[in-house]
Amino acid sequence: MSEPILQARGLFKRYGHVTALDGADFDLEPGEVLAVIGDNGAGKSTLIKVLTGAERPDAGEVRLDGRPLHLRNPLDARRQGIETVYQDLAVAPALDIASNLYLGRELRRKGLLGNVFRMLDTPRMRAESARHMAELRIGLRTLTQPVENLSGGQRQGVAVARAAAWGSRVLVMDEPTAALGVKESGQVLDLIRRIRDRGLPVVLVSHNMPHVFEIADRIHVQRLGKRVAVVKPSEYSMAEVVAVMTGAVTVDGGAATVVDRAAADAAGLSTEDDSA
Repeated sequence: MSEPILQARGLFKRYGHVTALDGADFDLEPGEVLAVIGDNGAGKSTLIKVLTGAERPDAGEVRLDGRPLHLRNPLDARRQGIETVYQDLAVAPALDIASNLYLGRELRRKGLLGNVFRMLDTPRMRAESARHMAELRIGLRTLTQPVENLSGGQRQGVAVARAAAWGSRVLVMDEPTAALGVKESGQVLDLIRRIRDRGLPVVLVSHNMPHVFEIADRIHVQRLGKRVAVVKPSEYSMAEVVAVMTGAVTVDGGAATVVDRAAADAAGLSTEDDSA
């Protein structure tokens, strides 16, 4: 197995008397979609915030390409090639698509107009935006329309295209299909596949288990502030993974063992013996 692109060991994060991360580990392999799942309060959001610079851990280490990574804020993460698409998308509805793709990274015209008068190079930004959208096969009639006129799936496509355009090492997606319908969710999953096929690894945070099993290469299971298992969807059923997430089943060395028979029964697992 190759060296992880993004790695964390022994992450601790406390908010007063609440321990959000309790020695959490994390590994993202090159060219994979890694799903991060866990019940409410498992520490998923805090883990992602630490990995993307939104929070600083109390203890532990994060590494990018084997090098220690010290992130003070999300801008530091962006400079390292780590881009994040949040659930609320963080798009500017009144601006057009090209302006959203270059939001905070606007291109100025060359020479006096750009250096002194700070005029933007709008034609170049639109041309580059069209190229990025075409590479990901996101079909839009025009890039000059305001984002507020787009459907939910199209807005998600704009946010993902922006992250993919600037993310050179890692793309993190937080619940990308939470507010979308069936058709639009399918379009977003196809978009994630295309990003992975371009070689950019994706961290997918999701509560939608069917989507996780459809798109993920591996599943990171978070429970009580730490990683309790990393499994492959091809080797475990959805019910087994849910049981691991709730603590009914533990995974050790690839073997699943029932530790809470009542919870395992509720998850739809047979508990005639000790193996799930």
